[in-house]
Amino acid sequence: MVKHQPLQVYERQLCLSCLTGIYGCRWKRYQRSHDDTTKWECLWSLILFCTFFLLLVWFYFWWEAHNDYSEFNWFLYNRSGEWSDGTIPILATTAAGFTYITFLMILALCHIAVGQQLNLHWLHKIGVTVALLSTIIGVISVTQMWGEEWDVVWISLQATGPFLHIGALAAVTALAWLVAGQVARAEKTRAYSTQSLLSSKVWGFQLMVLLIYLSVLLTLYFIPLSITSPCIMERGSLKAAPAVIGHQGAPMLAPENTLLSFNRALQRNVSGLEADVTISLDGVPFLMRDRTLRRTTNVRRVFPERQYDDASLFNWTDLSSLNAGQWFLKDDPFWTVQYMSTSERWSVGNQTVCSLEQMLKLAAKSKSSAIFTLRRPPHNHPHHHDWVNLTLDTVLRSGIPQRQVMWTVDSNREMVRQVAPGLQQSSVQKLPLDTLHHEGISRVLLRYNQASVQDIQLYNENNISLTLYTVNEPWLYSLLWCSGVPSVSSEAPQVLRKVHYPLWLMTPDEYCLIWISTDLISFAVVLGIFIFQKWRMSGMRSYNPEQIMLSAAVRRSSRDVNIMKEKLIFSEVSNGVSNDEQYTENGFNYYTN
Repeated sequence: MVKHQPLQVYERQLCLSCLTGIYGCRWKRYQRSHDDTTKWECLWSLILFCTFFLLLVWFYFWWEAHNDYSEFNWFLYNRSGEWSDGTIPILATTAAGFTYITFLMILALCHIAVGQQLNLHWLHKIGVTVALLSTIIGVISVTQMWGEEWDVVWISLQATGPFLHIGALAAVTALAWLVAGQVARAEKTRAYSTQSLLSSKVWGFQLMVLLIYLSVLLTLYFIPLSITSPCIMERGSLKAAPAVIGHQGAPMLAPENTLLSFNRALQRNVSGLEADVTISLDGVPFLMRDRTLRRTTNVRRVFPERQYDDASLFNWTDLSSLNAGQWFLKDDPFWTVQYMSTSERWSVGNQTVCSLEQMLKLAAKSKSSAIFTLRRPPHNHPHHHDWVNLTLDTVLRSGIPQRQVMWTVDSNREMVRQVAPGLQQSSVQKLPLDTLHHEGISRVLLRYNQASVQDIQLYNENNISLTLYTVNEPWLYSLLWCSGVPSVSSEAPQVLRKVHYPLWLMTPDEYCLIWISTDLISFAVVLGIFIFQKWRMSGMRSYNPEQIMLSAAVRRSSRDVNIMKEKLIFSEVSNGVSNDEQYTENGFNYYTN
């Protein structure tokens, strides 16, 4: 009598093969291992996770910095002398790198979930290293060139913090499946293992992982205590929407600082117009943001030998002969030209340099306020000393009511106040309240990151009208609305005018209810996962993987299995094995005596 026992019957594990193959190029079964991950691979896993979190912050930064993309491109232009949209390659590489690293991290977590040894392939290690180093270089470069923009991260957290907390809590709650599985597996290994020293080390490591996980979870449970947002308030305390001032008109719809741009802004019901002013060689204040005329005019074609000269070294006759619209159609700085009709493109392409007087007359006609920043001419300019008087004469000659003009020039402010007492004295610096009152300044124009919620409240209590620039995104506009800002300066008035109510607003009681409910649901899910994993591991017999798969194949003969004929054990009960005959039955090979 012969006992027949096929030893190895393996299922096709396509998902596991893809998992280990993509992550570590271990496509064959014999290449996979359930052994503990080596210290070297643990180090690479740590590097992978650190790269993911750094890229997550980097990606979030550029996502929220969308409000200031034009400012970033302008910085690049001032450094290189050529206009280009530098955000496109940054966004493309950031999105590709973040997607790649996220995919690898998911694969690593899946390895942990199925108990496979982590073994990152060397090509992936190179990719992780490149992603990490390039992100670090990008962070350093942005910090040196555009350091103040990092403030947008902390400002945006006031708008996204409550929702990011819920997302982070959901992610950490989902990780409970992995942590609970590892802890239950380690506890079972400790119970069955004969090597007490090895099992103690494994259990100690898993205990450390459990403590770290619980610490992170508890931190997320109580972190709403530190989350503050002006949009968490009683609805009755919400003030009127901030007035919108067209910064350089509506530069997303027409060339900046042109009459067409200001008209487009007025069509969007802005409350004021803002511009950058330079003095020409013959004493005419005109609108120009850049130091030269290369970016926004056709000076390269008309005056090629003077294209690098300061814009203030051109007389008004030469400036009037330049085209100030063709560059907009060519460069398409805001990706809006494709939506223009033929007549609109014709109007854009025929714009000329606008003078300050033209803008002020347009503001007076529309009964809108006017605000401008004035750049002093260089030392070799004939109007280097009387630049304030020239500008003041232009304001008075334009016929605009003085109360509609916000005067921001600090030089000769006392003289200006005596000649034109009706002008709204304004400052572009964050000065103490005593200084503001002493100099008769009633309005302050600041970048949006220079005024905190406390500063806004302080200005409002002391009757100082605050205008923040440049506000282009609805989330930032909504946040400043809840903060009580009276007015904002924007390059996108057509966008902000569609915001009729803050994007989100909830009372403290509503937020507290959401916070507590989320924590309770998370706690219940985590507790249930730990109980289920312990029950699952305690009910599983201590088979090795081959035995488990063999049992499954025997119980389910109809399943598609691949029979590996590696060994055959048979025993003879009475006499030894003599004449061997082979036959096949039910997909197995048998030998008989």
